[in-house]
Amino acid sequence: MRDIHWKPDKNSVIPLHQQIYDYLKGKIINGEWTVGTKIPTQRSLAQQFEVNRSTIVYALEGLIADGLLQSKVGSGTEVLNNTWSLLTSMPPPDWKSYVNSGIYKPNIDIIQEINRSEADPTVIRLGTGELSPELLPNEQMLKIFQDTQKENLSLGYVEPKGRFSLRQKVSEYLRAKGIVASPESILIVSGGLQALQLISIGLLERGATILHETPSYLNSVHVFQSAGMNLLGVPLDQEGVIFEKIEQLKRQHRAALLYTIPTFHNPTGIVMSEQRRQELLKVCQKAALPIIEDDVYSDLWFDSPPPLPLKSQDTQGNVLYIGSVSKILSPGLRIGWIVGPEPVIDRLADIKMQTDYGSSSLSQYAVEKWLSNGLFTDYAKRIRTELRKRRDFTVHILEKYFSNFATWSIPKGGFYIWLKLTTNASTRKLFELALREKILLNPGLIYDKLDDDHLRISYSYASFEQLERGLIRLSELIAHHTPKLR
Repeated sequence: MRDIHWKPDKNSVIPLHQQIYDYLKGKIINGEWTVGTKIPTQRSLAQQFEVNRSTIVYALEGLIADGLLQSKVGSGTEVLNNTWSLLTSMPPPDWKSYVNSGIYKPNIDIIQEINRSEADPTVIRLGTGELSPELLPNEQMLKIFQDTQKENLSLGYVEPKGRFSLRQKVSEYLRAKGIVASPESILIVSGGLQALQLISIGLLERGATILHETPSYLNSVHVFQSAGMNLLGVPLDQEGVIFEKIEQLKRQHRAALLYTIPTFHNPTGIVMSEQRRQELLKVCQKAALPIIEDDVYSDLWFDSPPPLPLKSQDTQGNVLYIGSVSKILSPGLRIGWIVGPEPVIDRLADIKMQTDYGSSSLSQYAVEKWLSNGLFTDYAKRIRTELRKRRDFTVHILEKYFSNFATWSIPKGGFYIWLKLTTNASTRKLFELALREKILLNPGLIYDKLDDDHLRISYSYASFEQLERGLIRLSELIAHHTPKLR
C-alpha cells in the first residue's frame, strides 16, 4: 500500500486536499482498499504526496465524516466502509482477516521498507546485494538472443529438471569446483531462494529446526518459518561456523539440517577455512545431519580462489548444493541450480512442476549460452576486477571517515563489508534517519534480531560517486546524531 506513485497536481485549480480526498476515496470505493485496511500514517502520506501534513488531515477528516474511514487511538486510521457496505446489509469480504491468516509470513517491517525504497531511483542503495546496472552485460545478452535464429530455440515448457543441455553445461562448470554431478542430479530452479522454498516444502516436516550461522541471510527471508519451521543460530568466527556443538544441538532440538554460506558469507563476508570445512563435513556426517550449502558468491574472489565447496568433499550425498548466476550475470534471469542425490532431486523437481511448471525456457537458453565457449568465465574475471576496485574505493572512504567510530575486516571477495559501529548508536534508528536523506542501509538486525551494532555495506550496486557521497553523509549522521541514536 505504501507503494503509491500518484501525486496531486499543484498547478490544478482543484485544491490539493480535494485531489487527495478524491484519490483516497477512489481507492476505497473501487475495492483496492477494503474494509479493515490500515492506511499509511499522516506523515507518510504527506511525504509521498509532497504536501503539508495539514492538507492530509483536511482530506482524511472529509473521508471520516463521510463514514469511509475511522481513526482509532493507538492503531491508526483504517477503512470503515465502502460503497457496497453502505448500500447493502450484507457485509463485504473481510480481506484483512484473509491476509492475516495466510500461511506465508510477512517480512519484518524494515525489510518491506527496504524493498519499497529500492524501487526509488533517487535513493542511494548502500546495502543492496546485487551488481550495479552499469556492470550487467546488456549488449552481450542482447547479442545472444539476436543469434537465436541459428538455434533450435523452444519457447515451450522444458522437462521437469530443466533444459538437459543446460544441466550438461552446469555439470561441466561444477567440475572446475571439484564437484562431480551428472545432469540427472541437477535441478534448474528460479534462483537460490526458490531452491530453499522447494527444500522447505518438499523435504522437511513442520516443526523441524534449521541450524544456521548467526548472523545469517536466512533470517532476512521467511521461507522456512512460513513452512512451520524454527531457526536456531550457531555462532561463527573468522574461520566459519563453530561446529563443536552441532551434534548436541541436533539431539536437543531435533535439527533437520544445517544451512551455511561458507564462501563470502552473507552478511559478514567470512570465508570458511579449508580445515573448518573438513571438520564441519565430518561432524555433520557423523550426526547424520544434512547440509544446505549456499554457494552463490564463490566466483567473486579477488586475489586467490577460495577453498573448494563442501560438496566437492561430499562422498555420502550429505550436501545439497545451491548455485546461481544471479550474483555475476543477471539477477533478472532468475536461474540457479540444486545439486544432490537423484531421489532428492527427483522429489524437488516434482514439487517444482507443481508450483511453476519449470523455470523460464528463455532464461535457461541464455544461461546455457553463457556457460558455453568460456563466455561466463571471461565475464566473471571482468566482474572480479570491477568489484575489487569498488571494494578498495569503499575501504578507502571508510578509513578516512569511519575510523573513529567503526571497525571492519577487508573482504577477500563477494559484495559486503560487515561494519561494526563502536559508538553505541542504534542502527535501527540510523536506518530511519538515513532513509529520510535518501540513503538506504541494511542494518544488522535483519540478519540477527539481537544485533543493533552492525551495518551490511555493499560496494557492488551504488556507483563510485554514490558510494562516496552516501558514505560521507552517513559518517556525518553518525557523528552528529550519536547521542540521539540510543
